[in-house]
Amino acid sequence: MNHPIQLLDVVALTEDRPEDKLERGQVGTVVEQLAPGVFEVEFSDNGGLTYAMLALRADQLLVLRYRPATAS
Repeated sequence: MNHPIQLLDVVALTEDRPEDKLERGQVGTVVEQLAPGVFEVEFSDNGGLTYAMLALRADQLLVLRYRPATAS
């Protein structure tokens, strides 16, 4: 099943971004859709302090799921 990325989805980065000091697997939250397939993602620590905020393409993100998929 392929669900579109939505506002407030929790996502993981699928590639290293050394220029932004981010590694594959770091977790962020989608805070805005900037264009079709382009999202503003906020990365913050466990205390809620934002350490990165950047525009990423959908193919650079993996939406994390916390419950079983439902049948359509």
